[in-house]
Amino acid sequence: MANEAEQELRRLDVEIRLLEQTADALEARINMINAVQTDSGYASTTLETLEKEKSNAELLVPIGGNSYVRARLENIDHVIVGIGSGVSVEKTLADAREMIKKRLEEMTTARNSFQTQFTQVAMKIEEDRRKLEEILSQLREGKARKDV
Repeated sequence: MANEAEQELRRLDVEIRLLEQTADALEARINMINAVQTDSGYASTTLETLEKEKSNAELLVPIGGNSYVRARLENIDHVIVGIGSGVSVEKTLADAREMIKKRLEEMTTARNSFQTQFTQVAMKIEEDRRKLEEILSQLREGKARKDV
């Protein structure tokens, strides 16, 4: 009986470690998706705001480090939109807004999927930890009885 319990302890230990690695990977993916959503949200908001501006409007363009450069808006009819892997294409403002909207929807779907998987993994980790504690408790009780 003790040998079977020890084998089960080892199995649960390995499974918990693998599940924790899976949980870490899922959490990293969720964080990455959150960053992409934030960035896409900024792009969407910026396009909405630019759509209301007139030609030759003065803008402050962020250049990093909380610094800006003044610029004039020449033409808002077309914008350059990234489509992945460092590739960008020129689109009409309406098409660009639609692309970003779809990207945000896809990211929400992916985040929800990863969040569901993360929750399932976390529940399995907790279940395995309870089993591990039960077996350890039983082994301690058995050892205590033998010592008496």
